[in-house]
Amino acid sequence: MHASPAEIPARDWNELLAQQDAPTPFMRHEYLCALQDSGSATPETGWQSSFVTLRRGGTLLAACALYGKSHSYGEYVFDWAWANAHEQHGLAYYPKGLVAVPFTPVPGSRLLARDDNARRVLAEGLVQLCRQQELSSLHLLFLSDADVRACEAAGLMARHTVQFHWMSQGWPTFDAFLASLAQDKRKKIRQERRKVQEAGVTFRALHGAQIRQADWDFFYRCYERTYREHGNPPYLKRAFFRTMARDLPDNWLLFIAQRAGRDIACSLIALGNGPDGRPDVAYGRYWGALERVDCLHFEACYYQPLQWCIEHGVPRFEGGAQGEHKMARALMPVMTHSAHWLAHPAFADAVERFLEREGAGIGQYLDHLQDRSPFRREPA
Repeated sequence: MHASPAEIPARDWNELLAQQDAPTPFMRHEYLCALQDSGSATPETGWQSSFVTLRRGGTLLAACALYGKSHSYGEYVFDWAWANAHEQHGLAYYPKGLVAVPFTPVPGSRLLARDDNARRVLAEGLVQLCRQQELSSLHLLFLSDADVRACEAAGLMARHTVQFHWMSQGWPTFDAFLASLAQDKRKKIRQERRKVQEAGVTFRALHGAQIRQADWDFFYRCYERTYREHGNPPYLKRAFFRTMARDLPDNWLLFIAQRAGRDIACSLIALGNGPDGRPDVAYGRYWGALERVDCLHFEACYYQPLQWCIEHGVPRFEGGAQGEHKMARALMPVMTHSAHWLAHPAFADAVERFLEREGAGIGQYLDHLQDRSPFRREPA
């Protein structure tokens, strides 16, 4: 085990990540280092890191980021009821083990491995490690399909949640995309966009090296203000984004809203790049505003990114955790997966029964959402 990803060669980690079924920029060595080095995910903020590796000789066979958590913030798969039940019975729930990317509810590979056998061995080893450290539980969040199979083989319990993602159908323009929607949804989007335009707001999109230091500073000012307006300090420190600008510039896209010659809001989008180096997925991440304009959030966080994706041939936009309202913007429900192990046998049995009921409810919920599709129904 390693206390920091910096103790693992970046090339080894990133080469292993590139071999996975669902690599994302959020599992890159640079991203994980930035979370720790910036002070965003540290023991002081409730994230005690251990980077677990499996090697044969000098070859890295498998690896993952394991955090000891003293709370359940920044995870987006909620287990507060499990923690309360432990406490009500005089048992400690924290610290617990967590395999996830801090503050990042993006599905993707978590158990990096050269093959399925190494991935299963890693999953089994994580359970043994949590037993040895006398942790209450182990939770692996937003897993890839290969991760799910490894966790099932290791005997962990499966849990399912719902996110909302936009998938391109090859629309050549934003207007062509709108034409695929039901009339009421199309009308609503046009009305919302018109309100922003009539307020005199325009946007500019900056990608990679186009994002200057002053633009990053403006983004953080908006981001921090929006968090504090909701009564909380931001999870991510300013130093984290400085590192992103330096080490992973091509993975970021910034939309800046301007009115009367003054920047007033922005949204920051992460980009996953395909083997050819071109973006093949966009992730809605952060936003903030210094002025209130009706429908500005929808324009900055949905319509501008979707228009950019269409114009640049990006086939998928992931809208982040929760939010049925995203369906009105043509982000459709998809199931996401996590896996869980609890040390206490009675609580493990109770959680397993709960997850069976919850899983049935999630299936019904997805069916209900699919019936509310925003897309135009073709005549029979």
